[in-house]
Formats: sequence, structure tokens, C-alpha cells
Amino acid sequence: MQIEKRYTLLINGQHVESSTGEWFETYNPATGERMAQVAKASRADVDKAVDAARRALNGKWGRFSAARRSQVLNQIAAILRARFNELCELEVLNSGKSLGNAQGQVMQAIEDFELYAAAALAHEGRSKPVPNGFLNYTVKEPVGVCAQIVPWNYPFMMAAWKLAPALAAGCTIVLKPATLTPITALVLADICQEAGVPDGVVNVITGSGSDVGAYLVEHPGVDKVAFTGETSTGKDIMARASQTLKRVTLELGGKSPNIVFADADFDAAIDGALFGIYYNTGQSCEARSRLIVQEEIYDRFMDAFVEKAKKLVMGNPLDKGTHIGSIISEQQVEVIDGYVRSAVEQGARVVYGGKRPEGAEYEKGHWYMPTVIADVSNDMKVAQEEIFGPVIVMTKFKDEQEAVALANDTIYGLAASVWTQDFGRAHRVAGKIKSGIVMINNPFSAFPGLPFGGYKQSGFGRELAMESLDLYTETKSVLAYIGEKPLNPFGL
Repeated sequence: MQIEKRYTLLINGQHVESSTGEWFETYNPATGERMAQVAKASRADVDKAVDAARRALNGKWGRFSAARRSQVLNQIAAILRARFNELCELEVLNSGKSLGNAQGQVMQAIEDFELYAAAALAHEGRSKPVPNGFLNYTVKEPVGVCAQIVPWNYPFMMAAWKLAPALAAGCTIVLKPATLTPITALVLADICQEAGVPDGVVNVITGSGSDVGAYLVEHPGVDKVAFTGETSTGKDIMARASQTLKRVTLELGGKSPNIVFADADFDAAIDGALFGIYYNTGQSCEARSRLIVQEEIYDRFMDAFVEKAKKLVMGNPLDKGTHIGSIISEQQVEVIDGYVRSAVEQGARVVYGGKRPEGAEYEKGHWYMPTVIADVSNDMKVAQEEIFGPVIVMTKFKDEQEAVALANDTIYGLAASVWTQDFGRAHRVAGKIKSGIVMINNPFSAFPGLPFGGYKQSGFGRELAMESLDLYTETKSVLAYIGEKPLNPFGL
């Protein structure tokens, strides 16, 4: 497909260059080829975007009814459906993920907007019982101007996860996509405009996270920050936002366990574990990267898992048969390889992968083989830190108590999978694991309408569900006196 040579900022409904005239380049991770130049925003551009969002909040958008916002969200979804193939291809080119992955993620983004189109009409206040002569009711009002910062691993879907509930609640937005993958977020913002979102409601700032991203978080004109990304950055954002007591929601890192009991459906657990780590080339916050297997089946499970991993197809992300796409950057390849080497140094075994793939098709771009590391103890670096790549580490356990202890022995608490045919055990273990998402006998962590978010240092707040609207609204309590006699509290 033909790619534009340059992408500009979107401020107050207008495509504009950076106030400094600076640009940065974005690349196709699978080939290393330059895709486009993107405007590099300055702090002055952030000021303009926040001001535009504030004026839109107090202007036309603020007068949109919930029903009208719902119509706009449905129109966004309709345009996304019409441009589905184009958006999937663009996402593949800018992120290096496989076409199959991109198709699932773009479809979920569409369903997101449809979900929140309905949710906008269902989000309501309440009337509370109060003493005679009084009337109380609560109303939901938009929290205000929202800074939304999304990561490079799911550029389009994460932008939808943020934009849809904010628009449904009546907020205005300054969106900052990742520098590595800004293109589909910019296209999504254009589609919002086309669907009838007024000028200034959705603004997009592209550029340095450490500069304009940090400035956006601290900006006194921003009322809320929503961030998805690594935990260390989330901590920094929380500290910066605290200076003005902004509302904050954080969806951060994970080191999610995949617990397989000896009585599990063996083949289903193999296939589910394979998907849980290698989906999106392992570049997922909720990737089930710790495979914790009961000792009775550990060796057999490892052998079968490796045999299935060898069948995964790595290559051109646009080929329909590709399972494993490229890594986002050469820097990330080096990070992944460093973790694998550290595991070997600490006594673990690489039983498959553990290196860059060989072949002419991998000479350009950024690639790393699906990797299996066995005999990992929970104190190893690879068991405790987020690798963010196609690397799974295997640990054995004796009984249910040890499985739960191993699963919870981490600073993270985003997701977990449990495989067993014992109904009671499945729910007992699910109740003991400290994570926001627990999957029983399946590898799927996110459907529109189901809350997504973590415990501990995986962040707080929930996305993808009705609960998200509460994070984008304030609850106002109105207490009215409607009695016949005037009130005289002091009795004077």
C-alpha cells in the first residue's frame, strides 16, 4: 500500500506541523525500511492541544447529549469496519506484528467503540433515600481534559481502549502515541473527526515521551492521565501527576503465570500456553511468560511444548500463515537476548530458540526466535522481570500450595492462567492468585465488556468495561430541599 511521506499533529481539528518544524522517522520493524516522517511536537504544541481540548469541553462537545455521543461512537465503528483491511495492513507495517494479530486487534477496537456507544446511554446517576422534605440525586459529569499515552505493542487497539470510554463520558483528549508506532493512532483520530467529533475533542501529539509526554502529564490544564506501558514509567507518571492531584489510571507491566496441573487436558494446555506467550510475538503486558507445570508431567509437557513451538511460522508479517512477526526494534532484540544469556548464566537451560533466526529473510529488520527456557527457579532474573519478547520460562511445582506461592511471588499481578479439570481446584486457585485477570482452561484475556487491569505493580483502574466510564467521570451529589416549610436550622 502507498504510505504517506509525512504525518502531522492534529490540534483543534487541523493538521499542523510542529511549531519547531522538527520531524522524526518511523520504520517498518520487519524490514528496517523507513515508512514516514512524523511531526515532532514541542511543549508549545502541547499547550495548544490542551487549550483546544479545554475549549471543546466548554463548547460544542459539552452540549452533546449522551444519545448524540452514542451516535458518533457508532459512526466511528462503522468507518473502521469499512476501512478494516487498510487499517490492518497499516498496523502490520508500522508494528511488525503478524496480519492475524492485527486483524484481531483492529476488530476488537471496532467492538470497543460499539460497546461504549451503548454504555454512554447506560451510564447514569442514582436517587438516594433522604429525610422527608429533601431530594437527592447523583449525576455523572466528564472528568475533563484527558491525557492519554499509549504503547507501541498495540498501537491501534490501545488508542481505541482509551478514546472510546473517554468520548462516551463526554471528555476531551490529548492523545500521545508511542514514537515507534504513531501512524494508526493518527489515522484513528482522523476517523473520529470524519465521524462527527467536533474540532478540539481529539488532539494528537507525537514526539518524545521524556519531553512532551512528561510535560503533558504535568500540565495544569489536564484533569486526568491514562497510561499503558512499563511499570517504571508508570511510577514516574504517578509522581508527576500528583503535583496537581490529577486522576490517574495505569495499566502497567506483568510477569504472568500459566499454571498447568497434572490432570489438565494436556493438548489444550499445550496449545493455550503456546498462544499465551507467543501471541503478538510475546510483546504483551499480559503474556503468560512463566509456565509453571506440575512435576509429574513437567518433562513430557516441555517436550511437547517445544515440538509445537517448532511448528510456529516466523516470517513476513503480511503473509496470512505467519504466526510470529518481528520485534519492534533492534534495541528490544538486544534486551531480549540479554535476558536469555542471563538465564543461562544463572543455571537455566535454553531448550529451543534463544537466538536471532538465520536466513536471508531475517537479515533486515528485527527478529528473535520463539524461545523456551527450562529449569528456571523463581529467584532468577528471567522469572521476575518482564522480558517483553517471545521467551517463556518453565518451572515445576509439587502441589497446589506451591503453585499458588510461585504464581504470587512477583511484584506484578496482571494476568494468570490455570489449567485443570478439577472444577473446585480451578476456582480455589483463581481465588488465591493476586491478579486482575484469571483465565481457566483458556488463553484469552480480553473481550470487550470484561474489565482488564492489574493488582500490585501492574497498575490500577480497569479498561474495556463499564467500570472504565467511572474513571472518566466525576460523581456529583445534588441535595435539594423541597419541603413546604422554610428551613430554620438555628431556630432563630
